[in-house]
Amino acid sequence: MTITISNAYVDTFADNVRHLAQQQQAKLRPYVMEEHHQSKSHRFDRIGSLSAASKSSARTATPTGNAAWSGRQTLIATYHLGDTFEHEDIAQMLIQPRGPLVRTVTMGLNRQIDDVIIADATGNALDQDGSNVAFTAGQTIGDGTGEIDVDFILEVDEKFYDNDVDPDIKKCWVHGPKQRRKLLQLLEVTSGDFQGDAKALKSGRLPDFLGYDWVCSTRLNVPSANELDNLVFSEYAMGLHVAEDIWIRVTERADISYAWQVYAAMSMDAVRVEDEHIVKAHVADTIT
Repeated sequence: MTITISNAYVDTFADNVRHLAQQQQAKLRPYVMEEHHQSKSHRFDRIGSLSAASKSSARTATPTGNAAWSGRQTLIATYHLGDTFEHEDIAQMLIQPRGPLVRTVTMGLNRQIDDVIIADATGNALDQDGSNVAFTAGQTIGDGTGEIDVDFILEVDEKFYDNDVDPDIKKCWVHGPKQRRKLLQLLEVTSGDFQGDAKALKSGRLPDFLGYDWVCSTRLNVPSANELDNLVFSEYAMGLHVAEDIWIRVTERADISYAWQVYAAMSMDAVRVEDEHIVKAHVADTIT
């Protein structure tokens, strides 16, 4: 039961509900490949490259390449949460608690989607045979001692060029609040001489700097004190398999005095599909 629900009783003189500060939407979902299949797993197929050969004479035999096929697969997990409120709570409140609770559990599951994507971005990925594939060590830039700056961003960018990732492919940089603050201190980010009509200091939003969408998150991995693992990836790096998207039920519970129960759940998993399309940017989570 929501034992703190008495805070919204009539004698508080509140006529609405204020949700405490919390992330409301899944911030990373727009940046991954999303597949909807009602299955316990889904395979994201991959194909390697082929090289051309010189045709040295007429009527040369047609070349037959041997492109390597492989795959990465998900393993669905279900996540759920809920809460209850009594009939007498409704009678003593100025607001109907059903709507706010529905919104609260939805926000909780949206945050869980980001947690799934973040964990699977650099965790073990399942290949087509069900074997674990560890995150490639060469895809980590930084040792946690240096703060983010323009040269560090360019070093990460160089890794994508080394991997022959098409520069026109959409990419995002998931960073923490301190990296946002540090970037907004850089003239290259905030000055109109570098960014044209972008007004980062006026809007408080980072511009499309060096071709990245900048996404601020408080849910990134903290490897050690004053360090943070930023994630930089293209739209082809991660696959999100949704077996069942967020669903919600509001019902009466006969077993607990006919209290109302709000329940929500979802079934999904993410997997790293292309290692070359993701970089773990290990930075100092400090401001100096």
